[in-house]
Amino acid sequence: MRRAFTLIELLVVIAIIAILAAILFPVFSQAKEAAKKTKALSQMKQLGTSLFIYAADSDDYLVPASLRDGTANNPIIWTQGLFPYVKNTEIFVAPDAPGSTFAVDWNGRRNQSIGYSDATGVDPLSLAVPGAAAPGTEGFRSAANFSSAEETARTGLIVTTPNTAVTTEKERGYVFNPYNGARPTTADPAADYTNGLPLIADVNLVKQAGIVPQPVSGCTAVASQPGFFNCTTLAAGALKPVYARYGRTGRNDGSTPVVFADSHAKSLTANALNTFGKVIWRFR
Repeated sequence: MRRAFTLIELLVVIAIIAILAAILFPVFSQAKEAAKKTKALSQMKQLGTSLFIYAADSDDYLVPASLRDGTANNPIIWTQGLFPYVKNTEIFVAPDAPGSTFAVDWNGRRNQSIGYSDATGVDPLSLAVPGAAAPGTEGFRSAANFSSAEETARTGLIVTTPNTAVTTEKERGYVFNPYNGARPTTADPAADYTNGLPLIADVNLVKQAGIVPQPVSGCTAVASQPGFFNCTTLAAGALKPVYARYGRTGRNDGSTPVVFADSHAKSLTANALNTFGKVIWRFR
């Protein structure tokens, strides 16, 4: 006759299972996060290759983030120009971006979760001057080509961005704006401009406070969180942040893959990206 388990034996088994679960669940979670990060980097590499092919077919010009025609017509956005070279809408959607969809056109720009640099935008009515573009600049009178980026291996073009499907909210995930963040203040204004930053954090800065290099006009210090700044009151065009969503901790340990102008891609944390001069964002 088989002996039944005693209560103590059952409790021991349950305790062992609980201990194993406590050990293994974080490992599974980390593995899942690593898989998302790897997939995102792979997608970015494909986008980088597609940018190069587009440029080869376009006299070395970069696809514009937004192409305006000087009228009230909606701009053509970069996903429309680059899609024929990618032919897979999923490549434009970041892993772990809930609800995000491919931006078919201007009307879908908010819900894109992979963003391209506003520095490539074209607007025949723009007053922006290369080397002196103001925050919120969405384009220049001429298109950008690869010669605009003197250090292609350090010039960042594509990152992950916050998205929304709600048309009244301020996310503009199809782009990030390289002119909206802080810049250094040294005796070399030209270098200070080049080394300036977008708004970068491992939180969605459109909706919550984060650790953001200062000064940024309109961002206010959070008294209860030293080092944190709230930029949520800024207009949509003054935000357009980089969202380092992979492995995010709220303290800029999260990362985003970055596509550079020489077509290579690399994952970097928000902390690293917030270092002046680490990446060249303002290449014109």
